[in-house]
Amino acid sequence: MDIRKIKKLIELLEESSLTEIEIVEGEESVRLSRGGLMANPAAMHGPIPADVQAAAWSAPVAAPSAAGAPAAPIAAPAAEAEDSIPEGELVRAPMVGTFYDSPNPEAEAFVSLGQQVSAGETMCIIEAMKMFNQIEADDSGTVVAILVENGQPVEFDQPLFVIR
Repeated sequence: MDIRKIKKLIELLEESSLTEIEIVEGEESVRLSRGGLMANPAAMHGPIPADVQAAAWSAPVAAPSAAGAPAAPIAAPAAEAEDSIPEGELVRAPMVGTFYDSPNPEAEAFVSLGQQVSAGETMCIIEAMKMFNQIEADDSGTVVAILVENGQPVEFDQPLFVIR
């Protein structure tokens, strides 16, 4: 980039109320800021949103246990949920994403409760990072439980279906 252009940008920055300006031409770029990073430390990391600040300061603090007694173990919600799942082979989410039971909103669901499925048959789609991934049955059998609702976010290894 031509030095004359850079000098002109500096003059524009000084004459205006702007604190920063960035120009990109092809592969070249120039960023000018008034005051530098030390004059404005928030510019280095950005401001902290008010709701994040409030959450950090208002988080509850656990009370110490009475007479040094050991704290009760915390049960994971996923473990409790898996106890209520019917017996059978589980089809689990191989990734984090959004669960869809059909190829598009107007189409019928891939599978329904009580339906016979064969190994390799598409059971649902999980959208992850704008990629639609077909999830297939590992085993043949009857769908005895659908554990996720359409459009619901799912975690890695979360049970989706039970096949018996």
